[in-house]
Amino acid sequence: MVDNGSTWNTVARQELDAIEATGLRRRMREIDGAQSAELRVDGRPVINFSSNNYLGLANSPVLTEAAARSMAEHGFGAGASRLIAGNLAPHRALEDRLARWKGTESALLFNSGYQANLGTVSALAGPEDVVFSDALNHASLIDGCRLSKARIVVYPHGDLHALDRLLRAERGRRRLILTDTLFSMDGDRAPLAALSAMARAAEAMLIVDEAHAAGIDDDGVAVDLRVGTLGKALGCFGAYVAGSAPLIELLTQRARSFIFTTALPVPVVAAAHAAIEWLDSDQGQTRRQQLLENCRYFHMRRGLPGSPSHIVPLHVRDGDPRRAMAACEALLERGVFAQGIRPPTVPPGSSRLRFALMATHSRAHLDHALAALDELREHFPEAP
Repeated sequence: MVDNGSTWNTVARQELDAIEATGLRRRMREIDGAQSAELRVDGRPVINFSSNNYLGLANSPVLTEAAARSMAEHGFGAGASRLIAGNLAPHRALEDRLARWKGTESALLFNSGYQANLGTVSALAGPEDVVFSDALNHASLIDGCRLSKARIVVYPHGDLHALDRLLRAERGRRRLILTDTLFSMDGDRAPLAALSAMARAAEAMLIVDEAHAAGIDDDGVAVDLRVGTLGKALGCFGAYVAGSAPLIELLTQRARSFIFTTALPVPVVAAAHAAIEWLDSDQGQTRRQQLLENCRYFHMRRGLPGSPSHIVPLHVRDGDPRRAMAACEALLERGVFAQGIRPPTVPPGSSRLRFALMATHSRAHLDHALAALDELREHFPEAP
């Protein structure tokens, strides 16, 4: 038997060297502490501007206590896939609650947002169909399109005129329009009302990924399917697809990323249920208002245009990935953790720092970060 281990190690090292040479090699930082406004990164205390824990729920007793109670009653692991023996009462209760929350007939749990998008698009589209996808959609939507083997038509980001022309030109057995609602690396919002009207006129299905908006932005727009995550503003893990009963039943029968995986652990499901209930409470309303106020303050102080969002991209000069990481490290030295974002997460030439604002950031936290950015003006195209 031939040992190819050394050959493949050589291949791996060559590929890693190529990634390193372009300034795109990543590493996992050592994070200590709960996902709160303050934690330790690589042993250094910092203010955390890199977490998706937008409402501060990830480390909340609301979730930990609900998970503990559920674990005492149901144990931890679900033990099987949902269609075998893992369809437990807490899973069904959460799906009912998700449907009520989203105002739909039905909902289906997935084990992650990535699996939800992958399974949904590949289950609903096939080789005879056409999928219209926003150019800045999340990788999971892109990969779902590829797996479906449908004809993929990418329209310029948020360009309704271009999408209208493409809808008129491209025909197929079925047509699907896919978009994020709040774009994860740019912080801007899709024109959902207009997209909904266009989809109806074109008899196309509109599927939206509200991963970064769920629990924060309630757009109230009629869409065919909503995909969302439980792991960002809700502070838990897993994902959902919400829509009509026939569509959800079809996903149950065909979405391979749902069918062929063990169900979510019951304590995670219980925590997510508690998070949704908390959102409707006075405390939840207050926390969302705190997040909005933090967004307004940060945008105002930086002189940023547009509607304030909790995702704030700060593009570095020339979009250089090395400069993005230099700025990231310089911020860390000043006690601020805002991760540098480089290709392939963003298009080439658009490397940036991505600030994720949380409701639990104090005004002192924001002022500290803004002062640190002022000291690093040379990294950005225009001084604020």
